Amino acid sequence: MTDSEAQKPIWQRLLWFVALWAGSVAALGVVGYAIKLVLKP
Repeated sequence: MTDSEAQKPIWQRLLWFVALWAGSVAALGVVGYAIKLVLKP
């Protein structure tokens, strides 16, 4: 971690964490929905 990264406020780091988490959940949802559509009889 560089000095500039260490000085970022905690709210900004938490915001990045929440954004990455939400993005991964959304991506998994899209993939799951696509698989559901493909396997639909």
